[in-house]
Amino acid sequence: MMAGHTLTGFGFGPIQGGLFAKEAFQSGNFKRIAVAEVDAELISAVRTNQGSYYVNVAKADGIETLKIDNVELLNPNVLADRKILRDVLTQSTEIATCLPSVKFYESGRENSIASLIAEGLKNNTREGTIIYAAENNNHAAEILREVVAGRTGASLRRDVKFLNTVIGKMSRVVTDPAEIAELKLATIVPGLERAFLVEQFNRILVSRTTIADFKPGIGIFIEKDDLLPFEEAKLYGHNAIHSLLGFLGAMKGATSMTELKDDKTLMEIGRAAFLQESGAALIKKYAKLGDELFTESGYRDYAEDLLERMTNPYLGDTVARVTRDINRKLEINGRIFGTMQLALEYDIQPKNMALGAMAGVGVLLKNAVENDLPVDFRISDWRRLDDDTIERILGWLWAGQRCKSRAELILNVRYARKRLENLANV
Repeated sequence: MMAGHTLTGFGFGPIQGGLFAKEAFQSGNFKRIAVAEVDAELISAVRTNQGSYYVNVAKADGIETLKIDNVELLNPNVLADRKILRDVLTQSTEIATCLPSVKFYESGRENSIASLIAEGLKNNTREGTIIYAAENNNHAAEILREVVAGRTGASLRRDVKFLNTVIGKMSRVVTDPAEIAELKLATIVPGLERAFLVEQFNRILVSRTTIADFKPGIGIFIEKDDLLPFEEAKLYGHNAIHSLLGFLGAMKGATSMTELKDDKTLMEIGRAAFLQESGAALIKKYAKLGDELFTESGYRDYAEDLLERMTNPYLGDTVARVTRDINRKLEINGRIFGTMQLALEYDIQPKNMALGAMAGVGVLLKNAVENDLPVDFRISDWRRLDDDTIERILGWLWAGQRCKSRAELILNVRYARKRLENLANV
């Protein structure tokens, strides 16, 4: 029997479809699930299928296909849909934004996500509403709250809470017909050559709700008083090592992450970076919290679980996907160099992370045109890089970005060049 919760989502990708809407449907606690989406083909396909769609869940021993029903897709750029969306927002107990970036909060003027949420909250009749910000930004909830508050013309009600999330659930949209056939995936709806593929992992962390007498309809999320330590564990652990393995795999000619599973040398580099650099630094920083994650045994379990999941053959992750958007992944305060900075702060030499960073520079050079690398830096073979060119490339990547460890980061990458050459020749 369906209870009285209402979910409104923004963005119908694999996290919305394979986590928020899926969990809302499976909970039985929601009388209505609606998602704002601007892809007309996707909207039409789901509507034609009577609001039902399919999610493929990659488990350790195979793929399970789930059918999710009774989901409305609404296009905020269509007047009739926008009216329905505004009405749903006035009834929503939970809202989930699953967008490529926090930059999308304000795009679209009066149809922007911030404007729609602000209007919905202003007229909301429920006794509590929580907004999950699922974008890959440690301060997504604060950013969304600020832009929404700026559109209400008044302070937000006390029974409205914006929650950050730590979503370690790997997912993707598979569009290659050959891959869909090979993995035997169910497409989102019949006739649409796209499939949601998400891993089974479901330990999702969120900020504590703190609304009196309010119980979320989605009950599987784990609430934390302070989410930042866990966000850092995801960025400097999960994200950093995932990218490191992808960059190193690319240098060795791998096309799928599963191929790396049998490369003992490469996996040991990833494991050492995870435990001795990322983990050692995070444990020193956060052991005082008393959380199991920030202990040697807890972080080792976290690392081993992720290394296994990253190379899961049923998830079918590609090296190309892991290494895309490389300019962002090589930002000075991002996943790779941010982890190196953290290690240096606690007197740990990040030699394995530096190897991943140097491999990242190699991937950058390999895809120089699409990454807008200046012509002067477009060296066909990364082995020909000298120390000066490495520094100038990093300087270009980090333009306008600051950090106190800049010189040490550059030095570490220079030292890693020869090690990478030896590794690539193995």
